Amino acid sequence: MLPTLLAGLGLSTSAGLNAYLPLLILALADRISSSFNLPGPYDAVSSNAGIIVILLVMAVEIIGDKLPRIDHINDLIHMPIRAAVGGFCFMGVAAETGDMNVWLAGAIGFIVAGGVSYWKTRMRPAITTTTNGIGNPIISMQEDAVAIILSIVALAWPWGIALMLPLLGWWIVRAETRMSTGNSSLMRLLQPQRKD
Repeated sequence: MLPTLLAGLGLSTSAGLNAYLPLLILALADRISSSFNLPGPYDAVSSNAGIIVILLVMAVEIIGDKLPRIDHINDLIHMPIRAAVGGFCFMGVAAETGDMNVWLAGAIGFIVAGGVSYWKTRMRPAITTTTNGIGNPIISMQEDAVAIILSIVALAWPWGIALMLPLLGWWIVRAETRMSTGNSSLMRLLQPQRKD
């Protein structure tokens, strides 16, 4: 049960950052791995149509998340979607292993993904203001990288989530906090202070 819990936490945390990256990775794992098989109805995401739909909507979220001010609207729209996807991914993993109640897994995934998405949505306007929008695509790419890493580790080696989740969680929270408060060394490099 612990590997299922760890895998679900990794996927739902990822979904809080980007709804469709962990969903795509879950679908591809089901499609190409002989050791991971999603049962119905969760396997619908790994069908040809499911993957095509994920790719189309993922492009909208990824592009919108890189554009200052539009990213906040994107976050507001995607917050409930991210929470639902987090619940779905956790349920899919629990159904695949069969050692955890899928409804409990869905509730945990929904809460985790929703909480992460709320944090992200709350931080982005401050990052836009403090960095004049320059930090938005940078922090978005960092979030995407964290989502990809956590999703792959969650499915390939769930025990690795025990290390990666706190480590990457600390890294992304620190990066967002520093950017939102104007304490980012990268932003100081990209936005040197004018001397009067």
